Amino acid sequence: MSAAAGPRRPWRSRGAIDGIDRTPHRAFLRAMGLSDEDLARPMVGVVSTHGETTPCSLTLGPQAAEAKSGVREAGGTPREFTTISVSDGISMNHLGMRFSLISRELIADSIEAVMRGHAYDALVGFGGCDKTLPGIMMGMIRCNAPSVFVYGGSALPGRWRGRDVTALDSYEGVGAVMTGRMTRAELDELERACLPTSGSCAGQFTANTMAMVSEALGLAPVGSAMLPAVDAQRPAVARAAGRAVMRILEEGGPQPRDLVTRKSLENACAVVAATGGSTNAGLHLPALAHEAGIRFTLDDVADVFRRTPLLADLKPGGRFVARDVHAIGGVSVVLRALLEAGCLHAECPTIDGRTIGEVARAAAAPDGEVVRAAANPISPTGGVVVLKGSLCPDGALLKVAGLTSLIFEGPARVFESEEEAVAVVRARGYAAGSVLVVRNEGPKGGPGMREMLGLTALIYGQGMGEQVALLTDGRFSGATRGMCIGYAGPAAAAGGPIALLRDGDPIRSDAATGRIDVLLPEAELAVRRTAWQGRPRERLAGLLEKYAAGVGPAHLGAVTHSGAVDWPVEPPPEA
Repeated sequence: MSAAAGPRRPWRSRGAIDGIDRTPHRAFLRAMGLSDEDLARPMVGVVSTHGETTPCSLTLGPQAAEAKSGVREAGGTPREFTTISVSDGISMNHLGMRFSLISRELIADSIEAVMRGHAYDALVGFGGCDKTLPGIMMGMIRCNAPSVFVYGGSALPGRWRGRDVTALDSYEGVGAVMTGRMTRAELDELERACLPTSGSCAGQFTANTMAMVSEALGLAPVGSAMLPAVDAQRPAVARAAGRAVMRILEEGGPQPRDLVTRKSLENACAVVAATGGSTNAGLHLPALAHEAGIRFTLDDVADVFRRTPLLADLKPGGRFVARDVHAIGGVSVVLRALLEAGCLHAECPTIDGRTIGEVARAAAAPDGEVVRAAANPISPTGGVVVLKGSLCPDGALLKVAGLTSLIFEGPARVFESEEEAVAVVRARGYAAGSVLVVRNEGPKGGPGMREMLGLTALIYGQGMGEQVALLTDGRFSGATRGMCIGYAGPAAAAGGPIALLRDGDPIRSDAATGRIDVLLPEAELAVRRTAWQGRPRERLAGLLEKYAAGVGPAHLGAVTHSGAVDWPVEPPPEA
């Protein structure tokens, strides 16, 4: 029996497989070992970033294989493919970091190309390193086929000299060696201890933040996000994801754009704020919204951050890591605390058929240490704030979780690139009380909007984490801590106020009121604006050139296309 003999179904794949005109197509599929029965079933993409670029991705291949088994068990034909991952850790603090944020767009674009090019019916996606999570979710929302997202899991923390350590400790250790607070031998010990297993960074850095976001949006299986990468339950979670996507496909369950709504995005923002999550979420949430056709800007993010209490005591500002959240019940515990605080839209759906409120009500109560109850918050407002004012009219982001003071005022010390700043910081050629300004590192100006964990960790490791402030139109890692204000917009390349700063200009940041200003008369800024000329840039070519030409501003997610569009389900040709 040929594949065309079965009943017609409203699956995307039928347009690429059924009918006499698709005889060559079936020949290609049979060359991969598919039978008549395989060809008559839905075609389900299973994508991962498996590879050897980062420990975050090492476990994803086996997990994808388990998902394929789940798809087969539930009556589908899985089709595995992979996409890229650029390690934030390994690309940090050199020119390779220009390609980190770009990789988010490449991942989403590559998923769209495969899903639409092959007319697959559904998708299971596995991400690990920071940009792979939003990249895969963006691809799912763009394609809007039945989808299940699975985070590959975090690494276990290392143990060094009686305390838990993460990769952040090794970054900060470099600065500690420079000031004599740590020896090279001690740093060598720490290097070998801080990442004992595969998986993503253990703290509430970008990967774990966006993993929590995936559950809050309803795109990921309940209880999956905080399960460590090396946990014995990982294969079962992956198999269940394969079965779940088939159930969604067969029963007409929620599509990604049914799940990603303004209310669910606000839920995701609340989870970020309550856990002191990565400032990168302020970039990724508007980008996810953009794929769903929703205008959700940094201002919308700020509104939720202001009304959400800080409830979780997680690194880098706190004491605990993802493994500890899993041990007390996972993301659902955070959702329960947010529900009790009145900070959750309970009616939002999830892929398992329950509402997010039902998930929260079924969760364990907060333990009081890793996650506090709503009645006893660490802080009445979230662990991340958006600052706006004369210096950053479009906004900037600061992680306040763990800060001892919310106000900083000092003179600017202006650098035209990250490299200029690093050279001065390495030589300890800066003064306490300064605001170190690193500009020309925005989405277009970098291009690529580099993260500056290497720089911020040097400062913190030198014992100056809150003795100076750092302001940039580039990004910070989720592992960054200290008075580090990033994503400043408009960026220097767009002629924003940060481009007009000069050494000595007085800057004041007040996270309590959400303000950041340069304390100069507007008339002085107007004179400088008239005289301002954009910084000349070297010829880029290749990927950076294409990115710089098309990328938008940070407060809208640094996206590269015009927004959501419906993709038609093509009927199969006549038999």
